[in-house]
Amino acid sequence: MRLITLKDGMRPAALVTSSAGDRVLDLAGVAESVVRILGDASAADAARAAIEAADPSTLPLRSEVALAPPVTPGTIFAIGYNYRGHTAADPDAVVADPAHPDVFVKTANALRGADEAVVLPRQSEDVDYEGEIALVIGTAGRDIDPADALDHVGGYTLLNDVSARDWQNRTSQWTLGKNFDGFAPLGPAVVTPDEISDPADLVVEVERDGEITVSQSTSTLIFPFAELIAYLSQAVTLMPGDVISTGTPQKLTSALATHRPLAHGDAVTIRVAGIGELTTRFVDPDNTPAP
Repeated sequence: MRLITLKDGMRPAALVTSSAGDRVLDLAGVAESVVRILGDASAADAARAAIEAADPSTLPLRSEVALAPPVTPGTIFAIGYNYRGHTAADPDAVVADPAHPDVFVKTANALRGADEAVVLPRQSEDVDYEGEIALVIGTAGRDIDPADALDHVGGYTLLNDVSARDWQNRTSQWTLGKNFDGFAPLGPAVVTPDEISDPADLVVEVERDGEITVSQSTSTLIFPFAELIAYLSQAVTLMPGDVISTGTPQKLTSALATHRPLAHGDAVTIRVAGIGELTTRFVDPDNTPAP
């Protein structure tokens, strides 16, 4: 299933394939939220039955509805360097694998839905993007065994870890640089695990204004998804709806060589086969719509 949250009434819904493109099936009669469907087997079964029974021709097109983030996390955990080949600044540097995941948190003010533009803050001169696969916790857990960790995943989605590099690099703590308002676009859909044949073989591709700037497989992760879940759960009880953004691959050499901060009208698309596409547009602080 591909589950979304409608901005109108924050109602759960599903994307249904049709010859005219994705259509939207309201699931408010099945459950009160996407998180409930992800974590409750009976709600998930009811949602699947509703999708199978739906006539796509009677449903609105995805383009006709506005989306909120698919879930509203209690916590968004984010991971720093987690793909081999990702260097902090110097593309020629050799970086050893870290002993432990580099964990930080994205705050609630940063969360945005797939249809919302990100306003570039006046206070930063170097806003950048990071395309990431995000795990949505379906079942709570503490001290989770790595062998059981993926059983706690309710679904997979996409997150753009927007970052103000100048603020991020001011201190050893990244919090402010990672958490300007709108710096965590999430979605558009949460895809349930049965749709993903092998989470260790997904290619994260990022496109900026028509140019592919990132393309790398999760087979190169330093800390695979199960290890991240197990590690975090040693310190924190993971709750349904919590999000773990699993890190970004290094940008391609050509993109690094021509780095420029995000500007008004820029569009960044994160694409992962099986999970979908998240496109974020960036606008000036006066909030003038991008062309």
